[in-house]
Amino acid sequence: MKSRKKYSVIGIGEILWDLLPEGKKLGGAPANFAFHAKQMGMNAGIISAVGDDMLGNEIIRIIRDKKLVDLIQTNQNPTGMVSVTLDDEGIPEYIIHEDVAWDYTETTRDALNFAEKADAICFGSLGQRSEKSRNTIREILKTAPSDAIKVFDINIRQHFYGPDLIQNSLSLANILKINEEELILFSEMMDLNGNEIDLTGQILDAYQLDYLALTKGSQGSWLFSQQNSSYIETPRVKVADTVGAGDSFTAAMVAGLLYGLPIEEVHQLAVDVSAYVCTREGATPALPADLLARLNI
Repeated sequence: MKSRKKYSVIGIGEILWDLLPEGKKLGGAPANFAFHAKQMGMNAGIISAVGDDMLGNEIIRIIRDKKLVDLIQTNQNPTGMVSVTLDDEGIPEYIIHEDVAWDYTETTRDALNFAEKADAICFGSLGQRSEKSRNTIREILKTAPSDAIKVFDINIRQHFYGPDLIQNSLSLANILKINEEELILFSEMMDLNGNEIDLTGQILDAYQLDYLALTKGSQGSWLFSQQNSSYIETPRVKVADTVGAGDSFTAAMVAGLLYGLPIEEVHQLAVDVSAYVCTREGATPALPADLLARLNI
């Protein structure tokens, strides 16, 4: 069998420590995305920044141990942290600390070189809360090939978003990933009306997106393209926590698209991967071989 192309993907934005009840876990949506993409056979890098401190040094060691492409910068701001508490159903609530290292992520030559060859990039709204990191993310997106997958995982957190930021991000993306609460906020900000099918159709058309993924927690998920749609019920699993489940969904979706799977298979893989992550503590557990085998890796 011919060897498959080694796709290059980037997670860009926040990298941080999730301070969970059971201890600290490395997190941040773009970082979680890159960790899972690496497990799925891709050449994955993280563009972000950490502080020149013990927590930052630990992140850099982990990045290197997991053989991710090391595009992490160091600056004099503290390494990012998020205080996470879980409700009775394992749903996380976040307190995101501000003015931290990833807010000052710069555009480096190494990052631009990697972006020039990237097959996919994942970014969100939180990573753009500061002007510095926002400009860096946009420059990286504009540097990537025109046919690269560019996923805007909207990932609304606290007050770190607004209509201008979201519209500008969508103008640079060809895929939107959004959950049902975010869809409500989005429709209110953009003065859209209708049920979720109407709203997703309006968004696909207005921003000329190739795909839109709508996740609804225990109520299932949708994956829409301009021609097709797929709905899958959420598997019933014993939930340890849901931290990082959405990021694993995004990574599996991107992997399936890059490897050329039909939309239904792409969606099923994303659903099953995210369901598995929910059964484990933390955002980036090792994925089982039967899931990875669907990508022939």
